[in-house]
Amino acid sequence: MIVLGIETSCDETGVALYDSERGLLSDLLHSQIDLHRDYGGVVPELASRDHIRKLAPMIRQAIRDSGLTQNDIDGIAYTAGPGLIGALLVGAATARGLAWAWRIPAVAVHHMEGHLLAPMLEPEPPKFPFVALLISGGHTQLVEVEDIGRYRILGESLDDAAGEAFDKTAKMLGLSYPGGPKLSALAECGHAHFNFPRPMTDRPGLDFSFSGLKTFALNTLQASERSEQNKADIALAFQQAVADTLTIKCRRALQQTGLKTLVVAGGVSANTQIRSSLRAMAAGEKAAIYFPRPEFCTDNGAMIAYAGCQRLLAGQQEPLAIMAKPRWPISELTAAGSHTAHSQITPAASE
Repeated sequence: MIVLGIETSCDETGVALYDSERGLLSDLLHSQIDLHRDYGGVVPELASRDHIRKLAPMIRQAIRDSGLTQNDIDGIAYTAGPGLIGALLVGAATARGLAWAWRIPAVAVHHMEGHLLAPMLEPEPPKFPFVALLISGGHTQLVEVEDIGRYRILGESLDDAAGEAFDKTAKMLGLSYPGGPKLSALAECGHAHFNFPRPMTDRPGLDFSFSGLKTFALNTLQASERSEQNKADIALAFQQAVADTLTIKCRRALQQTGLKTLVVAGGVSANTQIRSSLRAMAAGEKAAIYFPRPEFCTDNGAMIAYAGCQRLLAGQQEPLAIMAKPRWPISELTAAGSHTAHSQITPAASE
């Protein structure tokens, strides 16, 4: 089965073609960083308009790059949520319109399920079951994954997600948008001078809280000389505190579930210090650990095409409706094989 994947949940337009037999055939990504930089963050209306401008040309290019034609495509997968409602609607409306015109099924994909399954695109993918750590700008979650769509939330952030805390702390330090990667780069120049807390690690449970850590960074900055070296030291201390907190919680999750495989995905999973800390922990626990390649850590169409392909292969189809959910808990998903398939409505059937 060949599936066209469309990702427009926030500030990146992703389009990919995935073949269930041959793997990834084409993959295109357009970032809106330059568009939003002057505003210090994502402007939803500008994001939606840019998706409108870029999406159709990128779909045509992805099909050309794959060496296929539209007649070779068997289904379309699109990100239906969570995300910015305007951005989601661009991808959803485009996907549903093409599915109608091409008389093929379409399926709505959960954005975080896409991230969770991104490591499956690697040559040696993880095997079910496993524990997944999802860390992005909007989510920090620990999930027990039995199979596609069979998820149990073990813990999640009670306030700021890890990526959000990175961005806000970077802004405090005077770093430009996008702040997370710039904070990580600044931390490379830092010295282990400050000692930051590891929030919620002194109590049982697997939930996270990074809001207080962000406040601790602000108080430290205000109480210190605002030199470039002090900023680098604060960046290092903050990043190490996040890495240690994630590592402690992942160790607990592996021990509590008895599982020996950890999957780490989402934009923040590209952070080298977090990867190093988690790898060391996994080695100590004699557990296997999997990360997506860096280009699949951020939002992308490949992960959506893969996730959608698995659900289409299991018989899942959506009724003829544009689905967009800015808030959509991953716990609401059904197992791919247990979803009640809908008959796909075609233009001929509606006449």
